[in-house]
Amino acid sequence: MTQLKHVLDGYKVLDFTQVLAGPAATRMMAEMGAEVIKVELAPNGDPSRALPFLRDGRSAYYIQQNRGKKSLCIDVKNPAGLEVIKAFIPKVDVMIENYAPGVIARMGLHYETVCALNPKIVMCSISSLGQTGPLANRPGYDTIGAAYAGVLDMSGYPDRAPVFPALGIGDVSTGVHALAAITSALLGRERTGRGQYVETSLLDCYFGYHELNVQMLSASRGAMKPRRTGEHHYMVAPAGMFKGKHSYILIIGGLDRQWPAMCLAMGRPDLADDPRYNSLAARAQNIKEVIRIVQDWVDSTDDDEEVERALEKHRVPYAPALTVEQAMNHPHLRQRRTVRTIRDRFLGEFDVPGFPLRFSEYAELTLEAPTLGEHNAEVLRDYLGYSPVGIDELDRAGVLHHGPR
Repeated sequence: MTQLKHVLDGYKVLDFTQVLAGPAATRMMAEMGAEVIKVELAPNGDPSRALPFLRDGRSAYYIQQNRGKKSLCIDVKNPAGLEVIKAFIPKVDVMIENYAPGVIARMGLHYETVCALNPKIVMCSISSLGQTGPLANRPGYDTIGAAYAGVLDMSGYPDRAPVFPALGIGDVSTGVHALAAITSALLGRERTGRGQYVETSLLDCYFGYHELNVQMLSASRGAMKPRRTGEHHYMVAPAGMFKGKHSYILIIGGLDRQWPAMCLAMGRPDLADDPRYNSLAARAQNIKEVIRIVQDWVDSTDDDEEVERALEKHRVPYAPALTVEQAMNHPHLRQRRTVRTIRDRFLGEFDVPGFPLRFSEYAELTLEAPTLGEHNAEVLRDYLGYSPVGIDELDRAGVLHHGPR
């Protein structure tokens, strides 16, 4: 029996994605051993090649999201380029794209066309606001989806503008949702022998993050309205940020099973049965007073370590609000390879987020990001049987492109 290098070894992916949401999905597939052919539109390829950090034209952003992929830079608008792509479709298991709705169809690669060429293919589309609906054709990014999903309205202070998140939560997690849809469809194909079309969007995924707000508003017939309340949860108290001597500390001691332990940690066991605070609803009604009690206790301690020791002793969930730099250097994240040091042939060694999934039967793969069009000749030769002469003709005709970085 052939030993697989990882769980998706042997699966082949034609990847029409760029920047973040789509590349996050295919990056994880590459991390799991799939062979990913990244189709980069000529002449410049994935726009993320121009995103910082840059050194001598090489982007660390691009490297992080595209390690382990093969780059095919091709002019799909050229009929010869489109024919090359169509020739690939019967050879792969998955085709994925995250262009604006309708773009892949205008290229000549609508699902009906793709399915006719390969009935077993799983095709996935990722978009900002969905493939259908009144908003579908609007241009969008991560935070556009967050805004329409009511997520931004829950972020920040009630008397200020919603907060703009400084990381790609929606893009990356939508990539994870896409990965779940793709691998589920591949499992379905094992049972039926047929592929299918799957899609997801930033808006759909973001709206699903409302674990409390939507059902509460609807089931209460509007009596309980979600609202943003800054550094503290609006319904659970205490659950939020408290100012220590040297840093902010997140303390979550507001659920009913946690409140007695929180009281013991503060040295105030009398508060556990106080009718003003002895239930989730009572603490919500007196939320400002609960927050003041906890902050007064934090203020009374000698240092942040004293607060943390008391919370840990009574198993109250807490965490210091680490900076990015502190998180990168934390021994727990290092030991678990949540932070991973990689080596690029141009940029040398630097840190990136590690692969978040663990498999008992497979080890971490060593992967490298491609230069633009680096694998043009290789994939045309190995997948489609092109001769060196045929590849050279496509080069000279401007169908294929490549770059130094």
